Amino acid sequence: MILSGILKVGFKRIVIAFCGALAPFFVLAQPEPGVYHAEEILDSGTRNYRLMISDNYVIHSVFESSPAHFLETKGGYFQVEGDSLFLDLEFNSNLEADQIREQRFHFSYTGGNLILNGNEGRLYRRMAKVEQALDGAWLFATRGPDEGQDRRGDENPRKTLKFLIDGYFQWTAYNVEDMRFMGCGGGRYAADQGAYIEMIEYFSRDDSRVGAELSFTFDRQGNDWHHTGNNSRGEPMYEIWAIR
Repeated sequence: MILSGILKVGFKRIVIAFCGALAPFFVLAQPEPGVYHAEEILDSGTRNYRLMISDNYVIHSVFESSPAHFLETKGGYFQVEGDSLFLDLEFNSNLEADQIREQRFHFSYTGGNLILNGNEGRLYRRMAKVEQALDGAWLFATRGPDEGQDRRGDENPRKTLKFLIDGYFQWTAYNVEDMRFMGCGGGRYAADQGAYIEMIEYFSRDDSRVGAELSFTFDRQGNDWHHTGNNSRGEPMYEIWAIR
């Protein structure tokens, strides 16, 4: 009995030590969902690199500030193999020039921040975790009000995706059949007690829209988000988005 107890204790210690040794590998097995941001100081201003990642989808966007200028965005579903993310892109704003439909990122961590492709000079800092009522991936479904009209579902190749996580957002319009990119915009957002605010940091169609703060109301009804207010042109709008 005593020997059996000693063996059990010894086995537990071995298991604990083994799990502890493997801990770094488990950390690398899946990038932590959230927002990661890197900056590069240029003579002309600041170049921003923003990575937004959930448990199965990633968006990487590049834009400049002071003065504002949109550069590119890519996004799609990903799988993890070892220390690499393999992206099956749904959209690529630079497709005509680079013809990239799939992409691989090597990733590692240092101090909770992310390093992509071994570039330690461009450290992606982990932004603060902020949970809000509308966090998630949403697809534009229809114009409101909801009167039983046809809705644009995920089976439709033309999509407008709105991706919200940790106080950041990006909407992207694209077509998955030919990866045609039709526009995007992104920045910071806040959603609380029916009030939804977007602060635009980049806008592919018009850099002059950067800096605008847009206020809306929202009502989450099951898997639908009813979004009302005025758009960036000051026109009234009523949109219904469906959780993806």
